[in-house]
Amino acid sequence: MHAWLCENPTGVDALTWKELPAPAPMAGEVLIAIKAASLNFPDLLMVQNKYQTKPPLPFVPGAEYAGVIEALGEGVTHLKVGQPIACLSGTGGFATHTLAPAALCMPLPAGFPFVDAAAFIMTYATGHHALVDRGQLKAGETVLVLGAAGGVGTAAIQIAKAMGAKVIAAASSDDKCALCASIGADATLNYSTQDLRATLKTLTDGKGPDVIYDPVGGDLAEPALRSIARRGRYLVIGFAAGPIPALPWNLPLLKGASIVGVYWGDLAKHEPKANASMMMELARWYAQGKIKPVIDSARPMSELKAALQYMGSRSVKGKLVMVNY
Repeated sequence: MHAWLCENPTGVDALTWKELPAPAPMAGEVLIAIKAASLNFPDLLMVQNKYQTKPPLPFVPGAEYAGVIEALGEGVTHLKVGQPIACLSGTGGFATHTLAPAALCMPLPAGFPFVDAAAFIMTYATGHHALVDRGQLKAGETVLVLGAAGGVGTAAIQIAKAMGAKVIAAASSDDKCALCASIGADATLNYSTQDLRATLKTLTDGKGPDVIYDPVGGDLAEPALRSIARRGRYLVIGFAAGPIPALPWNLPLLKGASIVGVYWGDLAKHEPKANASMMMELARWYAQGKIKPVIDSARPMSELKAALQYMGSRSVKGKLVMVNY
């Protein structure tokens, strides 16, 4: 097998494509031939030694991937050799093969392409957990999605629309706003050229958004929170902009608003039954055409370094996927 190996997490340029011994699955594991692996922002942070989780060195980055099971470890009975699956295991995806815990494998229904499957779990699970569970979104409410043209943002738009909400998509360029409109956003906001608070006031007739979905953080957080509706819910997803904002506590007090942390990985770990039920619902929505990953491009696995640098430039629309076929 071959894999992109991170032996020294000093950045993208330190990754090397190496031949490694073919692994054998231990008890509870499966060996997967990887067909496609998507890029997520933590992948870039890990190879830069900036992520909160630091895998033991050396490691193969790539949290999320899809492929075909080639071998089963002892005790694995719910999966079979030749079965197509998707998996989010945190590492191992940027390779031709990997070992993964069988419990983390999501069997793919017929007609689920590997490229879509590789770009599915992290963004849609995060969006569903955020909007349905933590945000308690109701049909007819208004959702503001920040960073709306990225993988997490485009998934949030689709999930909110599937729930009957009105979506305001905020992004950093007109092209990105056009993409958001094409996948269902009711209104768009270019925060590079438009004043966030003034535009939100106009778009919501002065009421403000009921739910704010924020994977960005940074300078956008405070004006967004100041715009929130009475009894609104501000969903803290992540900090793609870099800085973690320090917000004035009087703002949620004045609106009776809630600041809600969203950590899907914790749900998957501590509430596996709830997580499995959620993934089944998302798979049904995919089959019904309600949700579908937005793919910026699918590139050969050999181009991983360039793809990671492209993702770091914040130019990606939807998800980047690396393929082995």
